[in-house]
Amino acid sequence: MTLKVGVIGCGGIGTKKHLPALAKIEEVEIVAFCDIIVERAVDAKKEFGTEDSQVFADYKEMLETMELDVVHVCTPNDTHAELSIAAMEADAHVMCEKPMAKTAEQARAMVEAAKRTGKKLTIGYQNRFRTDSQHLHKIVEEGGLGDIYFAKAHAIRRRAVPTWGVFLDEEAQGGGPLIDIGTHALDLTLWLMNNYKPKFVVGNAYHKLAEHKNAANAWGPWDPAKFTVEDSAFGYVVMENGASIFLESSWALNTLDVKEAKTTLMGDKAGADMNDGLTINGEEHGLMYEKNVNLSTGGVAFYDGEESDPELIEARQWIDAILNDTTPTVLPEQALVVTEILEAIYKSSKTGQPVFFNEEGEE
Repeated sequence: MTLKVGVIGCGGIGTKKHLPALAKIEEVEIVAFCDIIVERAVDAKKEFGTEDSQVFADYKEMLETMELDVVHVCTPNDTHAELSIAAMEADAHVMCEKPMAKTAEQARAMVEAAKRTGKKLTIGYQNRFRTDSQHLHKIVEEGGLGDIYFAKAHAIRRRAVPTWGVFLDEEAQGGGPLIDIGTHALDLTLWLMNNYKPKFVVGNAYHKLAEHKNAANAWGPWDPAKFTVEDSAFGYVVMENGASIFLESSWALNTLDVKEAKTTLMGDKAGADMNDGLTINGEEHGLMYEKNVNLSTGGVAFYDGEESDPELIEARQWIDAILNDTTPTVLPEQALVVTEILEAIYKSSKTGQPVFFNEEGEE
């Protein structure tokens, strides 16, 4: 069976992550390319499509005229919900790039749409598919760390502010590093802990280095006048079972302790970190130990092959979930909790107060 796929958004994340991965999957035919800058869609078709593939500037026209099995949404955060819901209502399964949505309300609407339409919905958290993440997940599932009661989610850059597109635009993105890269670290941490029940959150967001002119930066100096999002944000999350998570995120911070899309877990049997590969630490027979895991000798259990590219493994398991009518690895309900926590950190920073949750989500 061949799945007909359409992609909305042919910018960097579409052409560098989603399309290259989809193009390598035999059961996929990329038949529709959509972007408000139509030249991008034309270029994407030339690289990843066929002569019969169609190009669109309007996603509504694409959904109305094409019979698509799958749609990948690769657009700014404020459009994720609108496009994903429309695609599901057009009878397509949806892979939406992270974060799930700009707001928790929008994310909840996406979950409701998936339930209403019966279509599969997943979010692009590809760091779950790294070899270190998969191996640590197995260790946790087998009880190797015991009860994980404290964790740190890391998303820290020293000077790597994305200056292109709408990354610095709060209206389009909903925030800066917290919603951009902090979302990956938080998703990874919650998934490894298998804990999606937050009780309350306290957080702070800062706009400090963003005000610097002619600053050193991996992609050239940013314009302080256009830097409308935070440059750093930090949150402390207390879960219903008493576990706690410290989330750190920054595009620009005066630190040498740089790490991104990583987590540190501390359980009552052992701990784990991703600082230098994957290290497990603990105590055995009255002595402490550190075990560095050799990640070059194993594969990923659910992927038949030697490919270790997380983006390709993500796409492969997603397509397999559709073909075999199974559950995708990243559930929309899980991604919703990530968005709710991120939104709570922003709210706490603005109000100076903790934000409490209930069974339905944020209060």
